[in-house]
Amino acid sequence: MTRRWAWAQINLCALAHNVRVLATESAPSEVWAVVKANAYGHGALQCATTALESGATGLCVALADEAIVLRQAGVSAPILVMSEQPPQQHEDMIKYGLIATLYNKATIEHYSSVATQLGVVGAVHLKVDTGMHRVGTEPNQAVEMAQLVAKETWLQLDGIFTHLATADVAGHEATARQIAEFDQVCDELKLIGLLPSRVHIANSSATMNHIGIASQMNNAPTMTRVGIAMYGIAADSQSNSFGVATGDALQTVMSLKARVSHVQWVEAGEAVSYGLHRTLNRRSCIATLPIGYADGLPRGLWSSGEVLIGGKRRSFAGVITMDQVMINCESDDVRVGDEAVLIGQQGDFQITANDWARQMGTIGYEIVCGISARVPRNYLR
Repeated sequence: MTRRWAWAQINLCALAHNVRVLATESAPSEVWAVVKANAYGHGALQCATTALESGATGLCVALADEAIVLRQAGVSAPILVMSEQPPQQHEDMIKYGLIATLYNKATIEHYSSVATQLGVVGAVHLKVDTGMHRVGTEPNQAVEMAQLVAKETWLQLDGIFTHLATADVAGHEATARQIAEFDQVCDELKLIGLLPSRVHIANSSATMNHIGIASQMNNAPTMTRVGIAMYGIAADSQSNSFGVATGDALQTVMSLKARVSHVQWVEAGEAVSYGLHRTLNRRSCIATLPIGYADGLPRGLWSSGEVLIGGKRRSFAGVITMDQVMINCESDDVRVGDEAVLIGQQGDFQITANDWARQMGTIGYEIVCGISARVPRNYLR
Protein backbone atom coordinates (compact mmCIF):
# COMPACT_ATOMS: atom_id res chain seq x y z
CA MET A 1 0.00 0.00 0.00
CA THR A 2 1.28 3.43 -0.86
CA ARG A 3 2.64 5.75 1.82
CA ARG A 4 1.11 8.70 -0.01
CA TRP A 5 -2.50 9.73 0.54
CA ALA A 6 -3.22 9.77 -3.19
CA TRP A 7 -2.98 6.78 -5.50
CA ALA A 8 -4.25 5.10 -8.64
CA GLN A 9 -5.77 1.69 -8.06
CA ILE A 10 -5.23 -0.70 -11.00
CA ASN A 11 -7.55 -3.70 -11.04
CA LEU A 12 -5.64 -6.37 -12.94
CA CYS A 13 -8.54 -8.80 -12.53
CA ALA A 14 -10.68 -6.37 -14.55
CA LEU A 15 -7.93 -6.09 -17.16
CA ALA A 16 -7.70 -9.89 -17.42
CA HIS A 17 -11.48 -10.05 -17.86
CA ASN A 18 -11.34 -7.44 -20.61
CA VAL A 19 -8.61 -9.28 -22.51
CA ARG A 20 -10.63 -12.50 -22.39
CA VAL A 21 -13.70 -10.69 -23.71
CA LEU A 22 -11.68 -9.05 -26.47
CA ALA A 23 -10.13 -12.38 -27.40
CA THR A 24 -13.63 -13.80 -27.82
CA GLU A 25 -14.66 -10.82 -29.95
CA SER A 26 -11.51 -11.14 -32.08
CA ALA A 27 -11.51 -14.91 -32.57
CA PRO A 28 -10.00 -16.51 -34.53
CA SER A 29 -7.66 -13.52 -34.78
CA GLU A 30 -4.85 -13.07 -32.30
CA VAL A 31 -5.11 -10.26 -29.75
CA TRP A 32 -2.09 -8.02 -29.36
CA ALA A 33 -2.25 -5.74 -26.33
CA VAL A 34 -1.29 -2.09 -26.79
CA VAL A 35 0.79 -1.04 -23.76
CA LYS A 36 2.33 2.17 -25.07
CA ALA A 37 2.50 5.28 -22.87
CA ASN A 38 3.00 3.12 -19.77
CA ALA A 39 -0.12 1.14 -20.73
CA TYR A 40 -2.15 4.35 -21.04
CA GLY A 41 -1.00 5.31 -17.54
CA HIS A 42 -1.88 1.96 -15.98
CA GLY A 43 1.64 0.43 -15.76
CA ALA A 44 3.22 -1.22 -18.79
CA LEU A 45 4.93 -4.23 -17.22
CA GLN A 46 2.03 -5.22 -14.97
CA CYS A 47 -0.56 -4.79 -17.73
CA ALA A 48 1.57 -6.51 -20.36
CA THR A 49 2.13 -9.50 -18.11
CA THR A 50 -1.55 -9.75 -17.20
CA ALA A 51 -2.65 -9.39 -20.83
CA LEU A 52 -0.28 -12.16 -21.97
CA GLU A 53 -1.48 -14.43 -19.18
CA SER A 54 -5.10 -13.76 -20.18
CA GLY A 55 -4.99 -14.54 -23.89
CA ALA A 56 -2.99 -11.85 -25.68
CA THR A 57 -0.24 -13.29 -27.87
CA GLY A 58 1.77 -10.13 -28.52
CA LEU A 59 2.27 -6.52 -27.49
CA CYS A 60 2.31 -3.16 -29.27
CA VAL A 61 4.19 -0.03 -28.24
CA ALA A 62 4.93 3.36 -29.75
CA LEU A 63 8.62 3.67 -28.92
CA ALA A 64 11.59 1.32 -29.05
CA ASP A 65 12.53 2.32 -25.51
CA GLU A 66 9.11 1.19 -24.25
CA ALA A 67 9.72 -2.25 -25.73
CA ILE A 68 13.29 -2.49 -24.46
CA VAL A 69 12.14 -1.83 -20.89
CA LEU A 70 9.73 -4.76 -21.21
CA ARG A 71 12.46 -7.01 -22.63
CA GLN A 72 14.82 -6.07 -19.79
CA ALA A 73 12.05 -6.98 -17.34
CA GLY A 74 11.86 -10.46 -18.85
CA VAL A 75 8.95 -10.16 -21.31
CA SER A 76 9.69 -12.53 -24.20
CA ALA A 77 6.45 -12.20 -26.23
CA PRO A 78 6.50 -10.56 -29.69
CA ILE A 79 6.53 -6.76 -29.44
CA LEU A 80 5.60 -4.53 -32.37
CA VAL A 81 6.95 -0.97 -32.40
CA MET A 82 4.20 0.76 -34.35
CA SER A 83 6.13 3.49 -36.17
CA GLU A 84 9.61 4.08 -37.57
CA GLN A 85 12.30 4.84 -35.00
CA PRO A 86 15.51 6.89 -35.25
CA PRO A 87 18.42 5.08 -36.94
CA GLN A 88 20.36 5.19 -33.67
CA GLN A 89 17.85 2.72 -32.19
CA HIS A 90 17.87 0.16 -34.98
CA GLU A 91 20.70 -1.91 -33.50
CA ASP A 92 18.98 -2.26 -30.14
CA MET A 93 15.68 -3.09 -31.82
CA ILE A 94 17.26 -5.98 -33.67
CA LYS A 95 19.30 -7.17 -30.68
CA TYR A 96 16.20 -7.22 -28.48
CA GLY A 97 14.15 -9.07 -31.10
CA LEU A 98 11.59 -6.33 -31.63
CA ILE A 99 9.30 -6.12 -34.66
CA ALA A 100 9.94 -2.92 -36.55
CA THR A 101 7.31 -0.94 -38.41
CA LEU A 102 8.85 0.45 -41.62
CA TYR A 103 7.44 2.44 -44.54
CA ASN A 104 10.19 4.62 -46.02
CA LYS A 105 12.86 3.38 -48.43
CA ALA A 106 15.76 5.00 -46.57
CA THR A 107 14.65 3.51 -43.24
CA ILE A 108 14.24 0.04 -44.76
CA GLU A 109 17.73 0.21 -46.27
CA HIS A 110 19.31 1.36 -43.01
CA TYR A 111 17.47 -1.25 -40.96
CA SER A 112 18.63 -3.92 -43.39
CA SER A 113 22.24 -2.78 -43.20
CA VAL A 114 22.20 -2.96 -39.40
CA ALA A 115 20.60 -6.42 -39.46
CA THR A 116 23.24 -7.56 -41.97
CA GLN A 117 26.08 -6.25 -39.78
CA LEU A 118 24.66 -8.07 -36.77
CA GLY A 119 23.84 -11.23 -38.69
CA VAL A 120 20.38 -11.23 -37.12
CA VAL A 121 17.10 -11.35 -39.03
CA GLY A 122 14.97 -8.30 -38.31
CA ALA A 123 11.20 -8.82 -38.39
CA VAL A 124 9.27 -6.04 -40.15
CA HIS A 125 5.66 -4.94 -40.47
CA LEU A 126 4.88 -2.63 -43.36
CA LYS A 127 2.43 0.15 -42.51
CA VAL A 128 0.18 1.47 -45.26
CA ASP A 129 -1.44 4.91 -45.01
CA THR A 130 -4.95 4.35 -46.35
CA GLY A 131 -6.40 7.63 -45.09
CA MET A 132 -5.32 8.39 -41.54
CA HIS A 133 -2.45 10.45 -43.01
CA ARG A 134 -0.23 10.16 -39.98
CA VAL A 135 2.50 7.71 -40.99
CA GLY A 136 2.83 4.89 -43.52
CA THR A 137 3.62 4.29 -47.14
CA GLU A 138 1.09 5.36 -49.74
CA PRO A 139 -0.98 2.46 -51.12
CA ASN A 140 0.46 2.88 -54.62
CA GLN A 141 3.95 2.43 -53.18
CA ALA A 142 3.16 -0.42 -50.80
CA VAL A 143 4.09 -3.25 -53.18
CA GLU A 144 7.42 -1.58 -53.95
CA MET A 145 8.17 -1.20 -50.22
CA ALA A 146 7.18 -4.83 -49.56
CA GLN A 147 9.48 -5.99 -52.36
CA LEU A 148 12.29 -3.88 -50.94
CA VAL A 149 11.92 -5.63 -47.56
CA ALA A 150 11.50 -9.08 -49.11
CA LYS A 151 14.69 -8.91 -51.18
CA GLU A 152 16.83 -8.23 -48.13
CA THR A 153 18.40 -11.43 -46.77
CA TRP A 154 18.38 -10.22 -43.18
CA LEU A 155 14.85 -8.84 -43.11
CA GLN A 156 11.60 -10.79 -42.76
CA LEU A 157 8.30 -9.28 -43.92
CA ASP A 158 6.26 -10.54 -40.98
CA GLY A 159 3.17 -8.32 -41.30
CA ILE A 160 1.28 -5.53 -43.00
CA PHE A 161 -1.24 -3.17 -41.46
CA THR A 162 -3.13 0.08 -41.60
CA HIS A 163 -4.93 2.22 -39.05
CA LEU A 164 -8.56 3.28 -39.28
CA ALA A 165 -9.29 6.95 -38.64
CA THR A 166 -13.04 6.63 -38.00
CA ALA A 167 -13.65 3.14 -36.60
CA ASP A 168 -15.31 4.68 -33.52
CA VAL A 169 -17.90 6.45 -35.69
CA ALA A 170 -20.62 4.00 -36.74
CA GLY A 171 -21.14 3.80 -40.49
CA HIS A 172 -18.55 6.43 -41.42
CA GLU A 173 -17.87 6.22 -45.15
CA ALA A 174 -14.12 6.76 -44.69
CA THR A 175 -13.80 3.40 -42.94
CA ALA A 176 -15.08 1.49 -45.95
CA ARG A 177 -12.73 3.45 -48.23
CA GLN A 178 -9.75 2.64 -46.07
CA ILE A 179 -10.58 -1.05 -45.92
CA ALA A 180 -11.02 -1.17 -49.71
CA GLU A 181 -7.63 0.52 -50.23
CA PHE A 182 -5.97 -1.92 -47.87
CA ASP A 183 -7.66 -4.94 -49.46
CA GLN A 184 -6.37 -3.87 -52.85
CA VAL A 185 -2.81 -3.71 -51.54
CA CYS A 186 -3.17 -7.16 -49.98
CA ASP A 187 -4.59 -8.57 -53.23
CA GLU A 188 -1.62 -7.21 -55.17
CA LEU A 189 0.83 -8.72 -52.68
CA LYS A 190 -1.00 -12.03 -52.76
CA LEU A 191 -0.68 -12.17 -56.56
CA ILE A 192 3.11 -11.93 -56.37
CA GLY A 193 3.42 -14.21 -53.34
CA LEU A 194 4.44 -11.52 -50.87
CA LEU A 195 1.43 -11.28 -48.56
CA PRO A 196 2.97 -11.68 -45.07
CA SER A 197 1.82 -13.95 -42.28
CA ARG A 198 0.11 -11.22 -40.26
CA VAL A 199 -2.46 -8.78 -41.66
CA HIS A 200 -4.13 -6.36 -39.27
CA ILE A 201 -6.53 -3.45 -39.43
CA ALA A 202 -8.60 -3.52 -36.26
CA ASN A 203 -7.98 -1.27 -33.27
CA SER A 204 -10.23 -1.32 -30.17
CA SER A 205 -13.27 0.25 -31.81
CA ALA A 206 -12.95 -1.85 -34.96
CA THR A 207 -12.59 -4.99 -32.87
CA MET A 208 -15.70 -4.24 -30.82
CA ASN A 209 -17.69 -3.38 -33.94
CA HIS A 210 -16.23 -6.22 -36.02
CA ILE A 211 -14.96 -3.73 -38.60
CA GLY A 212 -12.23 -4.99 -40.87
CA ILE A 213 -12.13 -8.45 -39.33
CA ALA A 214 -13.67 -10.10 -42.40
CA SER A 215 -11.21 -8.26 -44.61
CA GLN A 216 -8.30 -9.54 -42.57
CA MET A 217 -9.60 -13.09 -42.60
CA ASN A 218 -9.85 -13.02 -46.39
CA ASN A 219 -6.19 -12.13 -46.66
CA ALA A 220 -4.12 -14.00 -44.08
CA PRO A 221 -3.87 -15.10 -40.46
CA THR A 222 -4.64 -11.93 -38.57
CA MET A 223 -4.34 -10.02 -35.36
CA THR A 224 -6.18 -7.16 -33.66
CA ARG A 225 -4.51 -4.32 -31.78
CA VAL A 226 -6.50 -3.60 -28.64
CA GLY A 227 -5.65 -0.54 -26.61
CA ILE A 228 -8.20 1.63 -24.84
CA ALA A 229 -10.84 -1.14 -24.70
CA MET A 230 -8.45 -3.31 -22.71
CA TYR A 231 -8.55 -0.68 -19.97
CA GLY A 232 -12.35 -0.55 -19.98
CA ILE A 233 -12.67 2.98 -21.37
CA ALA A 234 -14.99 3.75 -24.26
CA ALA A 235 -13.27 5.36 -27.24
CA ASP A 236 -16.28 7.68 -27.55
CA SER A 237 -16.05 10.11 -24.63
CA GLN A 238 -19.84 10.49 -24.70
CA SER A 239 -20.14 6.96 -23.31
CA ASN A 240 -19.20 5.66 -19.89
CA SER A 241 -19.32 1.99 -20.85
CA PHE A 242 -17.86 -0.13 -23.60
CA GLY A 243 -20.41 -2.86 -24.23
CA VAL A 244 -19.70 -5.69 -26.62
CA ALA A 245 -21.74 -7.83 -28.95
CA THR A 246 -21.77 -10.72 -26.49
CA GLY A 247 -23.29 -8.52 -23.80
CA ASP A 248 -20.30 -9.11 -21.52
CA ALA A 249 -19.36 -5.51 -20.69
CA LEU A 250 -15.78 -4.43 -20.25
CA GLN A 251 -14.70 -3.33 -16.78
CA THR A 252 -12.89 -0.15 -15.78
CA VAL A 253 -9.34 -0.90 -14.73
CA MET A 254 -8.16 2.38 -13.14
CA SER A 255 -9.58 4.20 -10.13
CA LEU A 256 -8.05 7.39 -8.74
CA LYS A 257 -8.33 7.92 -4.99
CA ALA A 258 -7.07 10.12 -2.19
CA ARG A 259 -7.53 10.56 1.55
CA VAL A 260 -8.67 13.74 3.20
CA SER A 261 -5.54 15.40 4.61
CA HIS A 262 -7.10 18.45 6.26
CA VAL A 263 -10.58 19.59 7.33
CA GLN A 264 -11.78 23.08 8.20
CA TRP A 265 -15.11 24.86 8.55
CA VAL A 266 -15.28 28.02 6.46
CA GLU A 267 -17.88 30.71 7.08
CA ALA A 268 -20.52 31.89 4.59
CA GLY A 269 -19.24 34.72 2.42
CA GLU A 270 -15.70 33.36 2.37
CA ALA A 271 -14.11 31.78 -0.72
CA VAL A 272 -11.49 29.09 -1.27
CA SER A 273 -8.27 28.71 -3.30
CA TYR A 274 -6.49 30.93 -5.81
CA GLY A 275 -8.58 33.80 -7.11
CA LEU A 276 -11.29 33.21 -4.49
CA HIS A 277 -13.69 32.53 -7.35
CA ARG A 278 -16.44 30.59 -5.57
CA THR A 279 -18.04 32.27 -2.55
CA LEU A 280 -19.69 29.99 -0.01
CA ASN A 281 -23.39 30.69 0.56
CA ARG A 282 -23.33 28.99 3.96
CA ARG A 283 -20.87 27.74 6.57
CA SER A 284 -19.32 24.65 5.01
CA CYS A 285 -16.95 21.79 5.72
CA ILE A 286 -13.99 22.07 3.34
CA ALA A 287 -11.90 18.93 2.88
CA THR A 288 -8.41 19.17 1.39
CA LEU A 289 -7.08 16.30 -0.74
CA PRO A 290 -3.32 16.02 -1.36
CA ILE A 291 -3.57 15.73 -5.14
CA GLY A 292 -3.53 18.40 -7.84
CA TYR A 293 -2.83 19.29 -11.42
CA ALA A 294 0.78 18.07 -11.14
CA ASP A 295 -0.77 14.65 -10.55
CA GLY A 296 -2.98 14.84 -13.61
CA LEU A 297 -6.14 16.59 -12.42
CA PRO A 298 -7.05 19.04 -15.19
CA ARG A 299 -7.08 22.47 -13.57
CA GLY A 300 -10.25 23.44 -15.43
CA LEU A 301 -12.15 20.55 -13.87
CA TRP A 302 -12.83 22.64 -10.77
CA SER A 303 -15.68 24.58 -12.37
CA SER A 304 -17.96 21.59 -13.04
CA GLY A 305 -16.30 18.42 -11.76
CA GLU A 306 -17.17 16.35 -8.73
CA VAL A 307 -15.51 14.06 -6.19
CA LEU A 308 -17.07 11.26 -4.15
CA ILE A 309 -16.65 11.46 -0.37
CA GLY A 310 -18.83 9.60 2.10
CA GLY A 311 -20.88 8.12 -0.73
CA LYS A 312 -21.98 11.55 -1.97
CA ARG A 313 -21.12 13.73 -4.95
CA ARG A 314 -19.15 16.78 -3.82
CA SER A 315 -18.17 19.85 -5.82
CA PHE A 316 -14.78 21.53 -5.89
CA ALA A 317 -14.66 24.42 -3.47
CA GLY A 318 -12.27 26.36 -5.65
CA VAL A 319 -9.52 26.18 -8.25
CA ILE A 320 -7.39 23.02 -8.35
CA THR A 321 -3.83 23.81 -7.23
CA MET A 322 -0.62 22.06 -8.18
CA ASP A 323 -0.53 19.63 -5.25
CA GLN A 324 -3.85 19.95 -3.46
CA VAL A 325 -7.53 20.46 -4.05
CA MET A 326 -10.31 21.59 -1.74
CA ILE A 327 -13.72 19.93 -1.76
CA ASN A 328 -16.98 21.42 -0.46
CA CYS A 329 -18.62 18.86 1.81
CA GLU A 330 -21.31 21.36 2.88
CA SER A 331 -22.81 20.45 6.27
CA ASP A 332 -21.36 16.94 6.53
CA ASP A 333 -18.73 16.18 9.13
CA VAL A 334 -15.81 14.76 7.16
CA ARG A 335 -12.66 13.56 8.90
CA VAL A 336 -8.96 13.42 8.09
CA GLY A 337 -8.23 10.02 6.55
CA ASP A 338 -11.63 9.59 4.90
CA GLU A 339 -11.36 8.13 1.39
CA ALA A 340 -12.22 10.27 -1.62
CA VAL A 341 -12.79 8.86 -5.10
CA LEU A 342 -11.91 11.08 -8.04
CA ILE A 343 -12.30 8.36 -10.70
CA GLY A 344 -14.14 5.20 -9.76
CA GLN A 345 -17.09 4.13 -7.67
CA GLN A 346 -18.16 4.85 -4.12
CA GLY A 347 -21.57 3.81 -2.85
CA ASP A 348 -24.20 4.29 -5.53
CA PHE A 349 -22.20 6.78 -7.57
CA GLN A 350 -19.48 6.50 -10.18
CA ILE A 351 -17.16 9.01 -11.85
CA THR A 352 -15.38 7.88 -15.02
CA ALA A 353 -12.43 9.11 -17.04
CA ASN A 354 -14.92 9.96 -19.76
CA ASP A 355 -16.91 12.11 -17.32
CA TRP A 356 -13.77 14.20 -16.92
CA ALA A 357 -13.15 14.09 -20.65
CA ARG A 358 -16.57 15.48 -21.51
CA GLN A 359 -16.12 18.32 -19.07
CA MET A 360 -12.69 19.14 -20.47
CA GLY A 361 -13.60 18.73 -24.15
CA THR A 362 -11.22 15.81 -24.68
CA ILE A 363 -11.21 11.99 -24.59
CA GLY A 364 -10.71 9.44 -21.85
CA TYR A 365 -7.34 8.40 -23.31
CA GLU A 366 -5.87 11.79 -22.42
CA ILE A 367 -7.24 11.65 -18.88
CA VAL A 368 -5.70 8.30 -17.88
CA CYS A 369 -2.45 8.95 -19.79
CA GLY A 370 -2.19 12.24 -17.89
CA ILE A 371 -2.17 10.71 -14.40
CA SER A 372 1.42 11.54 -13.57
CA ALA A 373 4.24 9.24 -12.55
CA ARG A 374 4.30 10.67 -9.04
CA VAL A 375 0.92 9.07 -8.36
CA PRO A 376 1.65 5.57 -7.00
CA ARG A 377 -0.09 2.67 -8.74
CA ASN A 378 -1.52 0.04 -6.44
CA TYR A 379 -2.22 -3.24 -8.22
CA LEU A 380 -5.18 -5.44 -7.31
CA ARG A 381 -4.61 -9.03 -8.38
